[in-house]
Amino acid sequence: MAMILKGKPVVEALKEDLRREISSIREEGIVPTLGIIRVGNRPDDVAYENSVIKNCKSVDLHTEVFDVGVDITMEDFTAVVKDVNANANIHGILMFRPLPSHLDINAIKHLIDPQKDIDCMNPMSLAKVFEGCKDGFAPCTPKAVIEMLKFNDIPLRGGNVVIINSSLVVGRPLGMMMIDNKATITICHSATKNLPEVASRADIVITAVGRRRMFDESYFNKDAVVIDVGINDDGEGGICGDVDYHKVQEKVKAITPVPGGVGTVTTAILMKHVVEACKLQKA
Repeated sequence: MAMILKGKPVVEALKEDLRREISSIREEGIVPTLGIIRVGNRPDDVAYENSVIKNCKSVDLHTEVFDVGVDITMEDFTAVVKDVNANANIHGILMFRPLPSHLDINAIKHLIDPQKDIDCMNPMSLAKVFEGCKDGFAPCTPKAVIEMLKFNDIPLRGGNVVIINSSLVVGRPLGMMMIDNKATITICHSATKNLPEVASRADIVITAVGRRRMFDESYFNKDAVVIDVGINDDGEGGICGDVDYHKVQEKVKAITPVPGGVGTVTTAILMKHVVEACKLQKA
């Protein structure tokens, strides 16, 4: 039976550190603040916003919401983003996506100040990840994966890591972060041949394909650590991962559950980025 790598202990440890850091910063008269930019009232966005605000309150991290109508013009939305950028009391920016089709995301993502880009929207932020710079902010999900592995003392140095995702949001930045930790990586995609054979040779396998229970036990060896980033409708009113959890946990060394795994850590990483951005800006 596999060791279950739950997100809750990781989140609790991160929050404990954040409370201590935020208290210290507040003693200097500075209030670390996350600015949330939301267009319209999509139920998913509102639910995520409420979750983020609740988590921020738990560590005394202030939030400010900038909500605009779904019919806002590109010119007006650009002005909103620039105003939030220029607001010295806002230390990190979280913008909910997707945006309405009339708003040019390729133009907007370049507007966000890299020092406040805690969700890695600006291509300059992503470039810093690929260059190995430590003063930028990596996408929160790859960072959460690294945090979970390190928290559970799972060695990366010299390890053979297979990442089944090649996107700029997860797979590629995670690959660069793994290289920074001296792991040997293989990034797989839809054209990868013999995927079960490739994955089954790995020490660590990270899945993020968005397909319900796609990966059964044939993809993993008995000593594998499996990190399931996927979040999918399970067909029964709940959610599940990309991995067939109940079958795979009987075989592998360690596995993350869905829900209760990587996803729970992602918001804690977001908050950590806000605090790091605040310290960077006050330096």
